[in-house]
Amino acid sequence: MKRFAFKMKLKPGCAGEYKKRHDEIWPELKELIKSTGVGDYSIFLDEETNILFACQKIEGDSGSQDLGTNPIVQKWWAYMADIMETNEDSSPVTIPLKEVFYLP
Repeated sequence: MKRFAFKMKLKPGCAGEYKKRHDEIWPELKELIKSTGVGDYSIFLDEETNILFACQKIEGDSGSQDLGTNPIVQKWWAYMADIMETNEDSSPVTIPLKEVFYLP
């Protein structure tokens, strides 16, 4: 199992709405993510910078970052675009992070 981490950025004042939307994540999106082999997926917020830190464990060769052509994911991106920094296609700007330490 691989671990993958990345960061994203919220727009100021949107932390509560971001949490609310994820507390109510669509069942079909949740199932889609899990079906790609993603598990143990967490997102943390640095409240000083509005930076989101995401970490997921991936079984296989693809993860949530590989679902961009799926209509459910595109709909989610459009739903989230008003509260996050996004690319032109409404996907969140994500920056992969390099692992420098791991203590199993």
